[in-house]
Amino acid sequence: MFPLNMVRRWLDDVRRNHALEHATVAVLFARKGPQRLAGRASGNGFFILGNVDPVLLQSCADEALIRLQRGESNLAVSPMCGTNLAVTGAVCATFTMASLARNRDKGARQRFGDAVSASTMGALAAQPLGRIVQEKITTRPDLDRTQITHIRHFLPWLAKVYTHRDA
Repeated sequence: MFPLNMVRRWLDDVRRNHALEHATVAVLFARKGPQRLAGRASGNGFFILGNVDPVLLQSCADEALIRLQRGESNLAVSPMCGTNLAVTGAVCATFTMASLARNRDKGARQRFGDAVSASTMGALAAQPLGRIVQEKITTRPDLDRTQITHIRHFLPWLAKVYTHRDA
């Protein structure tokens, strides 16, 4: 079994790399415009799925790291993050289930309408919640002792940016 402090350190590393992933994509979009990309943070860096020039990826990751280290924590939160989808799904499901449980005596047509209304309200309520969850739980923009060690391209559309954080 892993000691709790090792698990906590790994989770903090994933959160920091998630912030750096978001910031790197934001810098890339600012330079080249929107593109089809996806990212995935890990304990020792993050993956970028998408056809990105290696020199450009290195430059964007370096700039993102510097900007986060200078305090631009807003770069750590992305409107395109999967966290937003997960939060929206959970809130919509909760609202819909509550609506269906509350209206058991109504007909199917009325229950369906209530469920649609409830899930729509859930989607609206989830919009600010996704950002808050990113800010408080899934990202951590304090990268003061973090450095990018190297980038490895596995395929033309798959790269990993490796990071290291001094203890």
